[in-house]
Amino acid sequence: MTALLILIHLATLLNSSLAIRKLLGTQMNIETDFIRTSCGTTTDPGLCMTTFSGYASEIQASPKLLARTALSVSLNTTRSASTVIAKLSKSHGLTPKEIAAIRDCVEELKDSVDELKRACDEMGSGGGKSFELRMSDIQTWVSAALTDEDTCMDGFSGKYVNGNLKTTVRRQIVEVAHLISIGLTFVNHYAAHP
Repeated sequence: MTALLILIHLATLLNSSLAIRKLLGTQMNIETDFIRTSCGTTTDPGLCMTTFSGYASEIQASPKLLARTALSVSLNTTRSASTVIAKLSKSHGLTPKEIAAIRDCVEELKDSVDELKRACDEMGSGGGKSFELRMSDIQTWVSAALTDEDTCMDGFSGKYVNGNLKTTVRRQIVEVAHLISIGLTFVNHYAAHP
């Protein structure tokens, strides 16, 4: 009789466990589907999905959390790119023009970091300004950060820049620019549909 009760109890636990897994799986599918659908509206759906699918459980299906996460990821990626590019200026054999282009690019990246930080801070604040004014400020700062990336690359457009240097900088800046663009898409969507 005791063995039968234990067996019934285990069967009940197993069924409950399967039901919970199914429920969690369904929730995870909803969250991942939200990320996939949102990424489909961006300029780089592949990078978007790769970058943000790992945040699905945090973002859930919230346009606000998606925009906030995208800004945070953009900020961190911009900081990393700035560090990598700043280290390039210490490479041996660079021409004065290459060093100047790197320094200008690092300055542009610092501006981007400041603008993205302001956008992140404003996205996290809830008081003071109206929603529309806050979102307008965020959109302005994120757009400015995106422009900074273009300006950075302008310094590497001439023939005087070593091909390997140009490729390394371009790789960093393209990823940053794509992530900022994705972030701006999510901010714009959230601003239009709070």
